[in-house]
Amino acid sequence: MHDLEFKTGKIRAFECYREAWQMIKPQFGMILIISLVGMLIGGVFSIVMGAMLCGIYLVLFDVQEGRTIKFERLFKGFQFFLPAFLVWLLFVLPIVVMIVIVYIPMIGIALAGERMDESEVMTFVIGALFVEVVFAIFMVCFHTLLLFAFPLIVDKRLSAAKAVKLSAKAVWQNLSGVASLFGVGFLVSLAGMLLFCVGIYLTIPLILASTVVAYRKVFPGQIETAFPGPPPPSSYKGL
Repeated sequence: MHDLEFKTGKIRAFECYREAWQMIKPQFGMILIISLVGMLIGGVFSIVMGAMLCGIYLVLFDVQEGRTIKFERLFKGFQFFLPAFLVWLLFVLPIVVMIVIVYIPMIGIALAGERMDESEVMTFVIGALFVEVVFAIFMVCFHTLLLFAFPLIVDKRLSAAKAVKLSAKAVWQNLSGVASLFGVGFLVSLAGMLLFCVGIYLTIPLILASTVVAYRKVFPGQIETAFPGPPPPSSYKGL
């Protein structure tokens, strides 16, 4: 039975990023390669993106616990394929819905051509833009609630439903800290884009690592799926 309790008021965005950088700096090159490969595989084969994210989080949890990481650890994320896939669907489905609602009708207008007058076209375009903005705000809020879902799957071996529910509850109870974490993440991403846009790729490990640091502040403990360490000295009593 898993302990599903979490702490509140522990997330400090700049502190999380500072700790994240100190955490990944000694092995940054390998972490960068693992992150980019995982994202590339997930980008090409979207069905495995959830598993790739779980693999990246496994690596970052290992780093957090002071272990030397190995590239093949990335593919251990497939152990959590089903719950990770279901959570990933929650990220993707709102985007699909937005495309269906907004962009497909716009294609229909383009095909209609002169059968619609200018006022009708402008009315539809304004309405479509409004719907798109509303959907964008909804997706940001919804995706924010899922911030800890993948780490929970890896750390607590929760099902997709339990991970989503607990993540949403923990994020809501730490909303100001999570919002500031996203704000700093946006600035970090912006700084990366200013480096000829290539720098954005360098920021991926830092942003993911900051999520791990924030997660561990909310859910303290040690990952249950990590390689076991040596037994405590008390285990040898009586031998």
